[in-house]
Amino acid sequence: MLTVLKILTLFLTMLTLAPGLAHLFELPNKIDLPRDAYFTVQGLYAGWAWSGVVIVAAVVANLALAWRLRRYNRKAAMFAAASAVLIAVSLIVFFNYTFPANQATANWTTIPEGWERLRTTWEYSHAVNALINTVAFLATAIATTATSPPSR
Repeated sequence: MLTVLKILTLFLTMLTLAPGLAHLFELPNKIDLPRDAYFTVQGLYAGWAWSGVVIVAAVVANLALAWRLRRYNRKAAMFAAASAVLIAVSLIVFFNYTFPANQATANWTTIPEGWERLRTTWEYSHAVNALINTVAFLATAIATTATSPPSR
């Protein structure tokens, strides 16, 4: 059962990282696009809100793993807990920076005054979250490769 939890936790944490890395790698090519091209490209993200389910699941899985590991490998448990905290921090970044830009542009379907500032905020908040979730993934990788308890 612990092996399944470790694999599930690592997989879910990897999935939280994937969208952020996509945004990070796109940033240099998107940040200076003209308005109409930028808004066209932003349409590709329709439906990405569902990744929030995976993010919450990754937090829960990392907390469950930390709880399960706490008795026999406190260091590994701390790495799993740290990953959960980092993923939660990425949600704080999202709701303070990315989400307001989404709201101000009706998910990039309307062009408000000052849209360039919103674009900058949106792009760089995703870049920051890519870095946060990279560290979270590495913490989960450390926790999941920890020595298992002896068989009973």
